[in-house]
Amino acid sequence: MSNEKLLQVLGSSYQFKGDSILMGSAICGDGFQSSTQIRLPLKTMNRHGLISGATGTGKTKTLQVVAENLSNAGVPVLVMDIKGDLSGLGAPGSMNPVIESRANTIGMNWEGKAFPLEFLSISEEPGAKLRATVSEYGPVLLAKILDLNDNQSGILSMIFKYCDDRGLPLLDFKDLKSVLNYIQGEGKEEFKTEYGFAHTSSVGLIMRNIIKLEQQSANELFGEPSFDVFDLMQQTPAGEGIISVIRLTDMQSKPNLFSTFMLCLLAEIFQKMPELGDPKKPELVIFIDEAHLIFKNASKELLDQLEMTIKLIRSKGVGIFFVTQSPNDIPASILGQLGTKIQHALRAFTAKDRKAIKLAAENYPYSAFYQVDELITQIGIGEAFISTLDEKGRPTELVHTLIRPPYSRMDVLTAAEIERIHGKSEMIKKYNVDYDRESAYEILLERIEEKARRETYRSEPQETTSGRTSTRRTSTRSSRTTSTFEKILKSQVTTTIAREVARGLLGVLGLKSTTRRR
Repeated sequence: MSNEKLLQVLGSSYQFKGDSILMGSAICGDGFQSSTQIRLPLKTMNRHGLISGATGTGKTKTLQVVAENLSNAGVPVLVMDIKGDLSGLGAPGSMNPVIESRANTIGMNWEGKAFPLEFLSISEEPGAKLRATVSEYGPVLLAKILDLNDNQSGILSMIFKYCDDRGLPLLDFKDLKSVLNYIQGEGKEEFKTEYGFAHTSSVGLIMRNIIKLEQQSANELFGEPSFDVFDLMQQTPAGEGIISVIRLTDMQSKPNLFSTFMLCLLAEIFQKMPELGDPKKPELVIFIDEAHLIFKNASKELLDQLEMTIKLIRSKGVGIFFVTQSPNDIPASILGQLGTKIQHALRAFTAKDRKAIKLAAENYPYSAFYQVDELITQIGIGEAFISTLDEKGRPTELVHTLIRPPYSRMDVLTAAEIERIHGKSEMIKKYNVDYDRESAYEILLERIEEKARRETYRSEPQETTSGRTSTRRTSTRSSRTTSTFEKILKSQVTTTIAREVARGLLGVLGLKSTTRRR
């Protein structure tokens, strides 16, 4: 088919009534670069998306472009910066011949621009700390994170109930471990009587799985002050959406911790965000870079939880974009939920690669203009196949697109530039504070120490008035004597005698008793 026919179809397919964001311009089948602009409608950006492609094909720059567009449209953005190369969003880009040529081809005005950034952290990376308490995770989610079976999950639920009933706040793993130890020691009989038997092997497995997460620095995730997810949905006074960058350069070796964090964050957003139906633009868009880390070694329960959250969270006005090397990194049940797909080049070095490419090509709508499974290995850096949903939810025509250059810096910020952003951050002032109120660990420790003091007191000899020592038994007798004396004082006879004595004294003093005469 002719280029004119393709451009005519694209012009119709990518015309939207509402607001849209510019991604680039169409490239025809013979490599001809047109000025037919390709846009994504804001209305369907909460239908989730995928940005995929081999290393070095331009995925990160495409992520940068989409984040910039959303910020300009007043949509807050959250990005996972695992490689550390997204900080450049906070500084304006510089013009060069490549950018000038590409901007002219696309038919756009290009001008370098910095975007409002907040740096966040779930590890030792600098930034505002993202934390939540163990209680806020809850037993169901925590059981999934710890990969517990039904029996172990039941014990964890009983432990949460035990702590709720006794006012034992579970803030961090230190608290949870102290309770696990307590119900296997000093509190074993009490727990067994009221909540049932907690098998030692099950408690031990829960403890081991907690320690396994702790070895991946999971302690950084739990504690106070708890992060308010609505702080992710902020705008500047000028109306730009703030881009929150979570620095995760140390997470590639900690996939379980990354999965734990993402599941908790999505669950928290889903729980707190109100139902919005079908908004004109998203309330928040989340980009998960190196998304395969979430699904790597993830349990079935974890995948089921993610799938359910992704299916339902769009009605809250939240869009999620997965960024990864191949669509095959995403489970099919989740891949089918993604409305926007941006596919950069894939490389075919082996027979396995060729099979993967053929499978990836089948994830996109059929095109009469492109031989997708062949062209997908040939497209250049900064080019991609794009398919999205129009404002009525219908897939648009698949199009080979020349991606526009980012307005922000295509490189990282310097340490001094990052420090300046930290210095202005209200979120760092709010969340990077040391706050450790009394919780289960301190309360149980005090109980154990008090019990030890009582036992020590009972075992120590007691001094008597004659200088001789008396055992605790003598002390017990003494307490029994005292108890008998107290009973005598409280008896009816003693009360009558005391009343009559009081009356006599009042008479001597010339006063009248307030007691009625019989």
